[in-house]
Amino acid sequence: MKGAIVPLAISVLFLISCSSKNVKTDNPLMIDFNTPLQSVPFDRIDTGDYKPAFEAAIEEARAGLKKISKALETATFQNTIEALELLNYKLKRLELIFFNINSAETNKAIQKTAQEVSPMLTDYYNDITLDERLFARVRIVYDAREKLGLDQEQTKLLEDTYKGFVRNGANLSPEAKGEFRKVTAELSTLTLKFEENLLDETNAYQLNISDEHDLAGLPDYVIEAAALEAKDRNLTGWLFTLKAPSYQPFMKFSDNRKLREELYRAYNSRCFKLNDKDNQEIIRKIVNLRQRLASLLGYQTYADYVLEERMAGSSARVNSFLADLLRESKPAALKEYAEVQAFARRTDADFTLQRWDWTYFSEKLKNEKFSFTDEMIKPYFRLENVEAGIFNLAGKLYGITFQADTTIPVYNPEVKTYRIFDEDGSFLALLYIDYFPRESKQGGAWMTNYQEQHKLGNQNTRPHVSLVLNFTKPTESKPSLLTYDEVRTFLHEFGHALHSIFSNCTYQSLAGTNVYRDFVELPSQIMENWAEQKEWLNQVAVHYETGERIPDELLGNMLKSRNYNSGYAFIRQISFGLDDMAWHTLRDSMDTSVAEIEKAAMAPTEIFPAVDGCNFSTGFAHIFSGGYAAGYYGYKWAEVLDADAFSLFLANGIYDRTTARSFRENILSRGGTEDPMVLYKRFRGQEASIEPLLVRSGLK
Repeated sequence: MKGAIVPLAISVLFLISCSSKNVKTDNPLMIDFNTPLQSVPFDRIDTGDYKPAFEAAIEEARAGLKKISKALETATFQNTIEALELLNYKLKRLELIFFNINSAETNKAIQKTAQEVSPMLTDYYNDITLDERLFARVRIVYDAREKLGLDQEQTKLLEDTYKGFVRNGANLSPEAKGEFRKVTAELSTLTLKFEENLLDETNAYQLNISDEHDLAGLPDYVIEAAALEAKDRNLTGWLFTLKAPSYQPFMKFSDNRKLREELYRAYNSRCFKLNDKDNQEIIRKIVNLRQRLASLLGYQTYADYVLEERMAGSSARVNSFLADLLRESKPAALKEYAEVQAFARRTDADFTLQRWDWTYFSEKLKNEKFSFTDEMIKPYFRLENVEAGIFNLAGKLYGITFQADTTIPVYNPEVKTYRIFDEDGSFLALLYIDYFPRESKQGGAWMTNYQEQHKLGNQNTRPHVSLVLNFTKPTESKPSLLTYDEVRTFLHEFGHALHSIFSNCTYQSLAGTNVYRDFVELPSQIMENWAEQKEWLNQVAVHYETGERIPDELLGNMLKSRNYNSGYAFIRQISFGLDDMAWHTLRDSMDTSVAEIEKAAMAPTEIFPAVDGCNFSTGFAHIFSGGYAAGYYGYKWAEVLDADAFSLFLANGIYDRTTARSFRENILSRGGTEDPMVLYKRFRGQEASIEPLLVRSGLK
């Protein structure tokens, strides 16, 4: 949230006052961060430090809350709305630190702490929005909003604060408030448990190959990585896991269909085995609790509740949007399936294609059609070169520079840190990058912050940004060589980082990526467009051994193949969106099985036979533990925005500084201070059209 700020008489905003009772002054989370840039002192924090720090921070915040609620002075923007915003800055930073670590470097003790502190936090935040006296003060300010002379950020902060109270139960009866507390407390622990189960199931599976014949078809780099994985675990032979850099190339290249099926089933049956890690009952509870919460607040479905605060606005519009995309893409997907099936038959595959066959035969057909495979280009995408190329791209567009800094404490030795400076030499942000898979790290890729950007008086506190990835690890003989998809993922997450790096807002609750979920993917997805530009790729793609630039023919073939099977890629993403909407448009308690609901939801997109014993939803962390509930459609929604927005770069030049400056000023720096469509139209001059996306994807 944002607005004009009253200066605070504290030296470091995020620190927890040592005047709180029962505080151990040697707890590094409770004393000044005497570190470069006041970065998190990871080298001094023990797991046992987190819970006492939360207890002290919540205690201090409650004392401040009491003062605001019981103040005798007439409620004003400064003493109520702004005071509430500032009240939680210390606690919020502690949350950022802890829950980021719980995703990137977790263990059983941290997970136990997360289960303990999550209900504490939920209870505290409920105490804010369910406090009748406090809400009465907020309402006084809100009702007088037209007479207060507030600026844009202050107005948005006031609106968001008022809506936040209403949407979190402020108008409920005392009895309903009690139920609201129970529902939100249970949801806070269930979503954590879903994530813990998924990580445990992912880590539990190992495919330990001892017969060299079972490696047929796998590239040398995959085999070498598997050998290193086995060695690291004191095993012989070759070890494959369900982590993306191991799982994906095995499914793409392995000639052993039986093992492909085994690996596929292992990955897609995670948390669907009726064991102690099964997520089906957790899904049922989460869905029913979300529906109950929505009902308490006067909404028919949880999706109605969520989408009220999204660009799409309603479930009807989301479902119409997904239906439109499905209509445009399914004919292409069916044609692609038939083409891959015919190719498989032509290569003596006398069977109907199954899900574990798709990427394998698709890759072989791509090679035949375009003389190109991912294996051919990996030697040209050394991680260090890609990193330098992305930093250089940001420099060309926005004039920023990056400086490695080994003095910043990190939570794992693999983490790299950089100071980022603006064109005028001023400090912009601290950046952490964590590249490789570990058992302690969740799968996937994400951007978060350890400190949000905000302003206090004349001080502009800059963000500490984190990129967590799961890229191909280096081996004993080769550096980390990225796939083309990994290059795109890097650009994607870096786009999210830029959204925080360039944030220039007053209040941290409105800063950076604190925007609508169906808008937050625009800054990330627009960056992926540079992965299709020869001018940029020619600078990045250099052979790791010879130093030679990628051959024009190979690069041309790669770009020609960019829309290969795009119809299938479309309906796959649409299927995830439909599944999400199915769970969150239920109007009554869930009384059918997880498998049945998923099957019905995804049926319009299916082109493969069903696989018994497999389920997507039990591993769908985005919606059951990652904040994308009733929002997964946002990836495709933002694709419409990014294709339309990038067309301006294509018209003016992919490094055009004027266009980049406009994107920075109107999108990246503004956070959630205005309605996203207002921001987008200010940059683009018009609402986004779906046509550029369909053309870019080869569907029109």
